[in-house]
Formats: sequence, C-alpha cells, structure tokens
Amino acid sequence: MLSITIFGTFMALMLLGVPVIISLGTATLVGLVAGGLAGSLYIVPLQVTAGVESPVLLAIPFFVMAGNLMNAGGMTDRIFHFANRLVGHLRGGLAQVNVLASMIFAGISGAAVADAAGLGKIEIKAMKERGYPAEFAGAITVASSVIGPLIPPSIGLLIYAFLSGVSVGRLFLAGVVPGVLVGLALMIFNVVWAGRIDVPVQPRASIGEIGRSAIDGFLALIAPAFIVGSILLGYATATEAGILACAYALILGLLHRELNLRKLWAALTDTVQVTAVIMMIIGFSTVLAWLLTIDQAPQGFASLAVGLTDNPQYFLLIVIVFLFAVGAFIEGVPAMLILVPIFLPVVDQFGIDRVHFGLVFHLALLIGIATPPMGIGLFIVAEVGKIPYEKLAVAVLPVLVPLVAVLLLITFVPETVLFLPNWIMGPG
Repeated sequence: MLSITIFGTFMALMLLGVPVIISLGTATLVGLVAGGLAGSLYIVPLQVTAGVESPVLLAIPFFVMAGNLMNAGGMTDRIFHFANRLVGHLRGGLAQVNVLASMIFAGISGAAVADAAGLGKIEIKAMKERGYPAEFAGAITVASSVIGPLIPPSIGLLIYAFLSGVSVGRLFLAGVVPGVLVGLALMIFNVVWAGRIDVPVQPRASIGEIGRSAIDGFLALIAPAFIVGSILLGYATATEAGILACAYALILGLLHRELNLRKLWAALTDTVQVTAVIMMIIGFSTVLAWLLTIDQAPQGFASLAVGLTDNPQYFLLIVIVFLFAVGAFIEGVPAMLILVPIFLPVVDQFGIDRVHFGLVFHLALLIGIATPPMGIGLFIVAEVGKIPYEKLAVAVLPVLVPLVAVLLLITFVPETVLFLPNWIMGPG
C-alpha cells in the first residue's frame, strides 16, 4: 500500500506539471508520513547524501562538461560539416547527415539533451533552409538524439552501473551495437520517407572535400576513441576519462580559437545546473528506494511478475510496455533510479543478463524522450528549432517506428548487446 501511495503521489504531481525534483521530494515526504515514519525525517538528508557518494557518479559532471565544451568550442559545427560531406548526397540528404552527426557526437557528450540542444540547432536550421518541413527536421533530430546515451560514454549507463553493480566498461561496450543499429534504422527510414516528399539532393562531395572536412574536424572525430579507449585499456576510470574529456575539449576549443571566456562561463554554468538537478534526483530517489524496500516492493513485484509468466522474453516484453507508459511521462533518470532496484531481483530470478537488461531498459526509457505528451526531447527541439510543439508531437510518431524495431531486436536477440563486451572482455 505504501508503494502505491508513493507512486500515485509522484505520478499525479508529474501529470500536473510539477518539476521532477519537487515531485520526488513530495512523494518522499508523503511516503514517510504514510509509512508511520514522520518522526524519522532525519533519515532523509542521510539517505540523500549516501545516494550521491558513489565514485561512479563523479563521472557525470565531467561528461556533461565535456559535451558543453565541445558545443561551445565549435566542435559540433565541424562534426556536422564532416557528416554533410560524407552522406549529404544520399537520398534524404540532410536527414541522413542529422543521424550520422548524432552518431559521431554520441561518443563525446553521452547525453541526449546535449545532442538535441547542440547539434539540433545547427541541423534544424540547415534542413529548414534546404526546404525540409520544419516538423520533420525536428522529429528526426529528437529521434537521432536517442543515439547519444547509447554509444559510449553514456550518463544513463553510468547510473545503471551504479545501481546494478555491473562493470562500466562492459556496459559501454554493450551500447555500441544498439547505438549503431538505431542510427542505421533511422537512415533507412529517411530513405523511405524521402521518396514521399520532394526534398533537394546535394551533389556528391569530392574525395578532396571529404578529406579537408575530416582534417578540419579530425581532433573532434577521434575524441570518442580517446575517451572510451582510456577506460577499456585500463588507463583511466570512468571519472578520470571524464576529466580527460574535459581537458581535451578545452584544449580543442582554445586551439581553434572559438572558446572565449563568455562561452566558457556559459558551459560551466550549464554544467553546474544540470549536475545539480541530476544529483538531487539521485539523492531523493535513494530515499524512495529505501522506502520501497521497507514496503517490500521488490519482493511483491517479483511475485507478481513470476505469476504472470515464467518466460524471460515475455517478462521483458511486459517491462517494455510498462516503460513506454512510464517514459512518456517521467524523465529517464528518475524512472531508472526508482525502477531498477525493483526490477533487478526479478531479472536475476529469470536468469537474464544484467548488461542485456540494462540496455533494453535504457533504450525503452530513451524512446520516452521522443514520445508525446511529456517527452523532454520534444520540448527541447521545439524550443531550439522554433517549431510548434503540437506539430512536432504528431510528426515524431512515424519516426518512433525504427526506434521500437531496434528495441525489439535487442530484446529478443541478446547477442546484439552482449557480443562486443563478451568478445573484448570475455564472458561476464
């Protein structure tokens, strides 16, 4: 009953448009009162502090900062121009560039928000100038931003590693194939879509033009290998790799003379704000997880799940449907923090690999950022692209089809997720 009260309060406040931190805090207080623990309020600051003390979480602000510095230092422009030279001549033109640029930038930022806000502004402007419908430009931008948190580094996967005790390196490797598959699925969608509407096709770039744009953006293009390689080769932890990424992005910005004090201050300010929000959400979610444990919610959910099916694949399908409903209203980080501790005992009971489940869970929630009515990616893209939200919400629906197709593929073919980490790091 306590769990129902907590979830009911949280969902009601979110549906009313209350900010997620206030919703979490209020649901926590209601849970304490409903559980007869009103006299134990001193536990809240202790749990909040304990929830954010993990060394794994220390990597988050550095990866956020690296993405912001790349945006401020003009690296996103160089990535976009290189992608344009490479695939701009294909059917679907700039829509293909949009996806490829997101795949490249994914290896730098680790966050869908950074992709949507940074690359999105450039991509939507270019597509609108070339005659693409604004709502489609926005739809493909928000859909391609899903790639960012899949291809390493990934803030969402760092949080899942913290919650599940899984190796960060294995999770990062596991995200590569699903991220590439999402990109390819969106590019196939663009080819099909381009045949239905008259959009301009630009001439094929020469080898020389491709080479010059590659040289111009070379240092930005090798950043993903630099960041992830340092972790996988054992030279750095995830946190240390984040620090290296920040230093690398700062040096590049100064080298290209595009990073000034005003842009640096804006990047620092945004990093502090984003990190503060994430850490506050993690802290309050820790308190909620503690309350749910007292109420034996994980055990109750395990009994319910086992009663519904004894087939691991059917269980994953039930989880996906549930996460679609949740992700359409709640942001990925709080949803992950609340739900992962509840799901993990059931995952273990069904014998599902935690790395595999993490990627299925992560992608299902990521699709929520592009799903009406509350997908945060839709609001960001509508703002940066000056697109009416209601038009964007309708235009994005067909673009969700390739995302869901990839999700189902990685759900029912676990090797798409596990092949790379097992090959490089050995069976987990």
